[in-house]
Amino acid sequence: MLEDMTRETHPIVLLVDDQADVREALRLLLKSEGFASVGVDGPAAALEAVRQRDFGCALIDLNYTRDTTSGEEGLALLDALRQQAPELPVVVMTAWGNVPLAVDALRRGAGDFIEKPWDNARVLSIVRTQIALGEGARRQRRLEAENALLRGGGEALIAESPAMRRVMELVARVAPSDANVLVLGENGTGKGVIAQALHAQSRRAAKALVKVNMGGIAENVFESEMFGHVRGAYTDAKGERIGRFELADGGTLFLDEVGNVPPSQQPKLLRVLEDGEFERLGSSRTQNVDVRLVSATNADLAVEVEAGRFRKDLLYRLNTLEIRLPPLRERRDDILPLARGFLERSALRYGRHGLRLAPSAERALLAWRWPGNVRELGHLMERAALLAEQDLVSDSALAFGPGPAGGNASAALEDMTIEQAEAHLVRRALERHGGNLQHAADALGITRQTLYRRLEKHGLRDPSPDDAD
Repeated sequence: MLEDMTRETHPIVLLVDDQADVREALRLLLKSEGFASVGVDGPAAALEAVRQRDFGCALIDLNYTRDTTSGEEGLALLDALRQQAPELPVVVMTAWGNVPLAVDALRRGAGDFIEKPWDNARVLSIVRTQIALGEGARRQRRLEAENALLRGGGEALIAESPAMRRVMELVARVAPSDANVLVLGENGTGKGVIAQALHAQSRRAAKALVKVNMGGIAENVFESEMFGHVRGAYTDAKGERIGRFELADGGTLFLDEVGNVPPSQQPKLLRVLEDGEFERLGSSRTQNVDVRLVSATNADLAVEVEAGRFRKDLLYRLNTLEIRLPPLRERRDDILPLARGFLERSALRYGRHGLRLAPSAERALLAWRWPGNVRELGHLMERAALLAEQDLVSDSALAFGPGPAGGNASAALEDMTIEQAEAHLVRRALERHGGNLQHAADALGITRQTLYRRLEKHGLRDPSPDDAD
């Protein structure tokens, strides 16, 4: 159980010790210097606390069982904290005279050690130093994540808004771990770019990042696509096929539109996530893979679980860590910097050097609600680079699609072209059904594959494996 936290502005210190009097003495000492603290009584509670919030550093005891002084529990906790929160500085506490155990902890990644009974001045000095080192490591991770996002396409690098800055800080923290990550957000918010950044800053960066759009895989070929097949596995299997899990071995597998995995195939996906084992279709030989999984969806998987369309245990496997991307309308400070960057890129591509946005165009961009998010903005700036008659892009050169704007009402269907009306109806169907392709297709009276082609045609779909979402 978490103990009371002092309401100070300093970074919070996590105290892990099974003796309440030790935690209280440390809490009072830290409070005297303005440090807030949270105290827990063991490894399980410590790991849960780190999942719930950020800490400046952690002070952990090495022994939690009264009849042993081996330090095994504390060393195991140290290893788990290093895995779960790589930038969190950990200071170990051990009884006087057990220096060899503390040295072992230092070799395993601890920042420093404190002997009990402790010297107050030494404790405070160590805490200050470790917090400063942790903040430096987090700043470095943020810079590395920004560089990775730039290599991944550039658009999500813009983070003037507080909402996107929080996302980038979270990416920097979780990227070094092997934890499975579920990226949530509307179509076009940048989920694919986040997946690239997570891979680029992981220990798997030298290995492959394999991207799979689950919305584009038919149910009858799911096993072959994901796990591969051997020759003769079915009528048209003329040779062997390597599946996506095998291709991603040692690296990262990005499952986009994961909410569209057919219910009949979800147990097969769950098995490989739990055990790292699978068989190629038509083979009885079990293979092992070591894959870090990043998934993305615009659907509410909790609703899908309640409706019986998505397995709860699969959802738990997917979202060890969760990153929610804000829609563009909630990160309005990023609209103009993004627009200028897209316009510059498109102008370079089409030989329209010197293009810039007129004040009227900037006002129009800020008034639009952006139903298609960052991807819509990118397409809009590309069209503007082609349609602008002069070097100054005015509001008349911005070909907004159907959708709500700040002061402009949506066009009535009878005023739209056939193309605009089709895009409008497809978008509305997706909105009504929470991004679920099958339900939207049923409502429109078309197949899911036909809907997928319409999404691609109108630039509404989540991207192909080579695109950034």
